[in-house]
Amino acid sequence: MKTFAGRVAVITGAASGLGRALAGAFAAQGLKLVLADVDEAALARTTGELRAQGCAAVAHPTDVSQGESVERLAHAALEAFGAVHVVCNNAGVAPLGVVWEATESDWRWALGVNLWGIIHGVRVFTPILLDQGDEGHIVNTASVAGFIAPPGMGVYNVTKHAVVALSETLHHDLAARGGKVRCSVVCPAFFPSGIADSERTRPAALRCDRAKSDEDRALEAMHKATESGRLSAEDIAARVLDAVRDERFYVLTHPKINGAIERRMRDILDGRAPSSPM
Repeated sequence: MKTFAGRVAVITGAASGLGRALAGAFAAQGLKLVLADVDEAALARTTGELRAQGCAAVAHPTDVSQGESVERLAHAALEAFGAVHVVCNNAGVAPLGVVWEATESDWRWALGVNLWGIIHGVRVFTPILLDQGDEGHIVNTASVAGFIAPPGMGVYNVTKHAVVALSETLHHDLAARGGKVRCSVVCPAFFPSGIADSERTRPAALRCDRAKSDEDRALEAMHKATESGRLSAEDIAARVLDAVRDERFYVLTHPKINGAIERRMRDILDGRAPSSPM
């Protein structure tokens, strides 16, 4: 996609972290924005700040785990601007702990946001992009945890591996279809994003009150890892923007992690037990 000015981008998880940074990056390129998040107060603040900078932006509170909510988001985008050109399926959460202690609520929450959110985004928006007959791009936020499996993050790892697989398949399906719609999958390592505080948005019906071993330590480690990340959310967003412009599928933002990905691939091909990525 070579031309951004006047195009329309829909971004989920837009109130904070990478979603907020994506909104800023696209706004700077002259795109109109439809911003979605489950945190209505933070969403309103982000939208208001962008409008104050001259961006045409609308907010639409959205629970991406619910298909009907994503369908309403698409309707709102078309009603506001008449078209959609870029879709960033970005909302994400990160329950922590050893995998056997993950509760059903943990699984339902993370699968609902991290995986079903992207499933709904692909299901709802891809036909819209294709029917327009214009350039379009879908950006799915995964993680380096879509290629490796760090300990203590089993639920998160499962969802992100699934997002990578879904995105790769989407790429093949779009290529077979022809046309002007492309896709990318974003796979960053730790960076300051707010993901470590995602429990604040967990629905009451999916709360987990059972204590888990090492949960506090794991949360502290994630806070430290995200806050000490050398790349900012804005750095990641700039790489996403470049990938959309260049029609590049994999967006691997942290080259130092490539060795761990390569070791995993080699373990698989050589029939070894998995090496620790840490």
